Amino acid sequence: MGNVIITIARHFGSGGRTIGHMLAEDLGINCYEKEIIKMASDDSGINESLFNQADEKLKRTPLFFGKGRGPEYKGKLITPDSEEFVSDHNLFNYQAKIIRELAEKESCVIIGRAADYVLKGNPGLVSVFVHASREYCVKQAIERRAFTGKDVEKFVEKTDKYRSDFYRYYTGQEWTDARNYDLCLNSERLGFDGTMEAIKAYIKVRFGTIQI
Repeated sequence: MGNVIITIARHFGSGGRTIGHMLAEDLGINCYEKEIIKMASDDSGINESLFNQADEKLKRTPLFFGKGRGPEYKGKLITPDSEEFVSDHNLFNYQAKIIRELAEKESCVIIGRAADYVLKGNPGLVSVFVHASREYCVKQAIERRAFTGKDVEKFVEKTDKYRSDFYRYYTGQEWTDARNYDLCLNSERLGFDGTMEAIKAYIKVRFGTIQI
């Protein structure tokens, strides 16, 4: 069996990030999230702050809202001699390059960054969407952060909207469309441990083992 790469998209507050790290530790593999930005910065030579600024800028770009779509990811990098070298979509392209290289090198868990789309067609890809009710996500967010009730509701809604818009902007697809994923799991019903075990059970059924 080749490398197994578990990508996790998640509602904010659903515990998807925690579950991803739990799964990686249980399987003895690495988990990548924000590390991808640093690795993309090191690979491209582009300052890491520009990657973070790009995300913030996209949040305020009119094209990025509603049904707007950006330059859908095609996998081609723009060379340093181009004016578009540090453009938002090329910064995403470099992150995608790192994601593909990680998938070739090792079995791992990758959280966010539209990794399921970047790795689409990879025979070892296991794409997961972790979701839960808004009420549950708000409750979880309050327990883990210093929020008041109204503030956290707005933050959860805003964060999920950004993740949805980010996904649509770079992939042209809908973030919450179940057809984009192998598994859609309700962490509110299953709990964090149960969600992790469901992912492991799927891996065992599909690949015949969970020794990856």
